[in-house]
Amino acid sequence: MSSRLVGVGVGPGDPELVTVKGVNALRAAEVVVVPVMDGGERGRAEATVLHYVPREKVVRVVFALNERSDRARREAAWDAAGERVAELLRERVHVAFATIGDPNVYSTFTYLAQTVAELVPGTVVETVPGITAMQDLAARSGAVLTEGTEPLTLVPVTAGAAVLKEALAGPGTVVAYKFGRQAGEVAEALRQAGRIGDAVWGSALGLAEESIRPAAELDDAPLPYLSTLIVPARRDGGRGGKL
Repeated sequence: MSSRLVGVGVGPGDPELVTVKGVNALRAAEVVVVPVMDGGERGRAEATVLHYVPREKVVRVVFALNERSDRARREAAWDAAGERVAELLRERVHVAFATIGDPNVYSTFTYLAQTVAELVPGTVVETVPGITAMQDLAARSGAVLTEGTEPLTLVPVTAGAAVLKEALAGPGTVVAYKFGRQAGEVAEALRQAGRIGDAVWGSALGLAEESIRPAAELDDAPLPYLSTLIVPARRDGGRGGKL
């Protein structure tokens, strides 16, 4: 029987936002791998998974999730994680990997799956989609992501503020991920583009420490790394104006 690795999106943190298919995939797996930082603290994926599967079924695997400057250290962590999951696949056959958000949107699962495919040839890799932070923030804040023919641009601010500025010059909605450490630069980019008025940001969505605020309140104070920003498209044509 072929080994099977399933990446399961468990949403942005609220355990009620895991899909029925996601819960079934977690429960069907022999083990559920959750990524943890090298400090060992419990992450959102692990906290969410524990609402649906017993502790003894969960295997914690260290990823350098917060490493941005030391590429060698980051890739060494990916290699070690891949080796650990490969061991589990050789022993257990059916392994699930829980990732916040969606496994095909800026997820560590992508790197893990590539590594495992090389270590355990013939492994069947599948994904179960999850609700993303931008969807959750839109629902909680009342921001409309798209209407009619509007485009939607998603950018990680870890790529630099220039990427955000370019997106803001376009006609549609812009969503920025991982902008917390560059909150001041992001606020300035929004002001320069004349798009700060309707923008909203949020962090720790669905958790006790949740914060959802107007972007106009942003300053130079750093925010949680996983903060999300929504900048709605300019809409001045009335209802259905973009159809």
